[in-house]
Amino acid sequence: MNIKKESIRWGIIGCGDVTEVKSGPPYRKTEGFELVAVMRRNVDKAADYARRHGISRYYSDADKLINDPNVDAVYIATPPDSHKDYALQVAAVGKPCCIEKPMAPSYAESLEIQMAFEERNLPLFVAYYRRSLPRFLKLKEWLDSDKIGQVRHIRWFLGKPPNQIDRSGEYNWRTDAEVAPGGYFDDLASHGLDLFAFYFGNFEEVYGIAKNRLGLYSAKDTVTAIWSHTTGVTGDAAWNFGCDERLDKVEIFGSKGKICFSVFDGDEIILKDGKGTKTMFIEHPEHVQQYHVEALRDDLLGNAAHPSTGKSALHTSWAMDKILGNL
Repeated sequence: MNIKKESIRWGIIGCGDVTEVKSGPPYRKTEGFELVAVMRRNVDKAADYARRHGISRYYSDADKLINDPNVDAVYIATPPDSHKDYALQVAAVGKPCCIEKPMAPSYAESLEIQMAFEERNLPLFVAYYRRSLPRFLKLKEWLDSDKIGQVRHIRWFLGKPPNQIDRSGEYNWRTDAEVAPGGYFDDLASHGLDLFAFYFGNFEEVYGIAKNRLGLYSAKDTVTAIWSHTTGVTGDAAWNFGCDERLDKVEIFGSKGKICFSVFDGDEIILKDGKGTKTMFIEHPEHVQQYHVEALRDDLLGNAAHPSTGKSALHTSWAMDKILGNL
């Protein structure tokens, strides 16, 4: 399904922090898109967001935004536990949708979402925007051009200390097991796992151990995994949210060299091969989802396929549930 119109009008459900700079502005700034409506349960906050961003309509009821005849497509930017309900409503009225990652708290809910859009032949996307960022596309270029030969293995460690909210016991939906069963794993590891599937093909075998070691919140805080991809590449990773310092390090080992980078820190990417060591710094755009949103435009207008669809995100949800021991 392609939308045959010059301008696609978007509405956002959940205009919180992520939409202030990272994702909201691209829906206004991308040629061929308009941001015409936003929704937040707190009507005063919805009105304030609309005023500050120059948006004509705001709602405190998601149903009204979804059914607004002036809204052609919907971006869902709420916590994961509400993704399914909103997405199914969007599918029921026949509109394209983009959902913030992870797609849903479980593979089962993600599958229900994907099937609803697939049955209606509706475009569905998930905001795994690293698939569209120049920094990560350069890494893919190195891999695809055999800069390190045949890839043998990938390893990722992500660790950080508990933050002030974690220690205080203050509510945080990111560590509420009802919203995000894996805690920060759901919020952070999903980006890297999805990127690895983008680089090396779908996951084939996945095993994991997930525990709550700290007792600071209900979600998991210590996760370890091993896996293989359909291409034969193997991988391992550990995500630990009780360390004494922050560390984000990915190593890709090949038959002729190695690539090192971080998923979140945005520092230099490093290529080591028989010729020596090459470093490169590629800055992210001001609005980190800009290229992701531009790719939405290209897909909906029938010009190029988007790299992050409901189908690819569903596979990431499957891998995450395998690691958490839910499948």
